[in-house]
Amino acid sequence: MSQLFYKYQGTGNDFILIDDRDLKFPASDKQLIAQLCHRRFGIGADGLILLQTDEQSDFYMQYFNSDGSESTMCGNGGRCIAKFAHDLNIVSDRLKFRAVDGFHESHINANDLVALQMKNVEEVFEEQGAVFILNTGSPHYVKFIEKDIAQIDIVQMAREIRYSERFKKEGINVNFVQVMPDQSLAVRTYERGVEDETYSCGTGVTASAIAFASMQNRILPNFTLRLGTPGGALRVTFERTETGQFQDVWLEGPAKFVYQGVY
Repeated sequence: MSQLFYKYQGTGNDFILIDDRDLKFPASDKQLIAQLCHRRFGIGADGLILLQTDEQSDFYMQYFNSDGSESTMCGNGGRCIAKFAHDLNIVSDRLKFRAVDGFHESHINANDLVALQMKNVEEVFEEQGAVFILNTGSPHYVKFIEKDIAQIDIVQMAREIRYSERFKKEGINVNFVQVMPDQSLAVRTYERGVEDETYSCGTGVTASAIAFASMQNRILPNFTLRLGTPGGALRVTFERTETGQFQDVWLEGPAKFVYQGVY
């Protein structure tokens, strides 16, 4: 097998991108995808993304976790594939693509900044201990903490949640969030399918921003929130309606080409 691939990263969340418009990539080969994503014996990535043709939009995004399993929506991956399609001259700086959770619009802005429209969020479940559970294209568990987020053992803490009786079957992404003095959020995320902390998670920071707004319990027109991850800064904007829904949700941050090669 000889495969041309591209590496892109969005705030340290890195992906293998493959132009699969001819549908020749063996997408059913879970072991191969895991091999490609392996950081010791393969290319190395948090996930692999196929760009395929789509009759209803500019292209279709098929996303796989680094363990080879096909997954739900990936926000940073969505921003990276938008930049990838733009770099291939498939699309202009305004585009629309389809993913497993539906259609997404995206804008390619200056300085490698890519904005991605995320799904609307109709339900946010609040639990004891400053915990919120919601789906932003992927399921997320968001816990607000007061201690220095840089000092916590996120892998151990997150695995206790992710592999608990409640979540172990389907899995859940786990986010720990610290509210900073300037009201920005510091976020660290453990991703299912990767089964480790990633430098950043697009659906995770989106979930964290919406959970933070839920705590305020008020209508928020044109709300903007800055979030910091180990891989860099992102921005989330949205509106909260009178009925408590979150709509017109956008995730914005850098998405950059790293290199290309042949496997």
